[in-house]
Amino acid sequence: MHRPTLARSLRRTGALTAVAFAVAVAVAGPAAAHADVEAEGARALDQNVELTFSAASESNSAGIAKLEVILPKGITPGDITYKEGPEGWKLAPTSRGYTVAGPKLAVGEDAEYVVTVRQLPDAKELVFKTLQSYGDGRVDRWIELEDPAEDGHGHGEGHPAPRLELKPAAPGAKLVGPSPTEEPTTAAPSPDTASGESTTGTSTPSAAPAADSTDGDDGMSVAVPIGIGAAVLLLGGGAWWLRSRRNGAA
Repeated sequence: MHRPTLARSLRRTGALTAVAFAVAVAVAGPAAAHADVEAEGARALDQNVELTFSAASESNSAGIAKLEVILPKGITPGDITYKEGPEGWKLAPTSRGYTVAGPKLAVGEDAEYVVTVRQLPDAKELVFKTLQSYGDGRVDRWIELEDPAEDGHGHGEGHPAPRLELKPAAPGAKLVGPSPTEEPTTAAPSPDTASGESTTGTSTPSAAPAADSTDGDDGMSVAVPIGIGAAVLLLGGGAWWLRSRRNGAA
């Protein structure tokens, strides 16, 4: 082969290799996308643990606007405290977990935020299924329980849910009680109970009539002293009338 021909062949081979490499990178790009959760050295039953969540953007036209997390068993929305995240984003509890949302991020920008968990459950692994919403309505569902790279096929086209492996609990670690709730307040008496009727339908004597029928601590009826006074006056008047009559007759 002549030298010019050899040079042209090498250049052609180099160009094809570069194109193949570019195509491989372009194809591998989406496959590298993922959602993840990290907590260095986390152990079961650890308290006040910071979890760092990250979700890769897979859209070329819209930014991430919201992440919804479904909490694993043993963690409730009340156990989660929002620490930091994208500017303007806030956490809101839901019936099955929480959402972190705010102004949509720039196109291609990954979302990352940090929350504090009151206590991790006694488990070996925690799975945080995540729904990732974009400004244009698209939703990436990071909810698969099997990683495509580990199922023997290695296609890398799935959306595995974020997983957190936990070390065994520290010696003496215990599960703390549920979050303290507000003490119940004493309810005001209902109209029925206030009038002396119990909620079971039986009535109790009312204090009001007793108060009206007594005067003083001895419980004597008011009519008794009034009657005694009237009798004294009547007897006194009768004695005066008889005395006056006798004096007139004399």
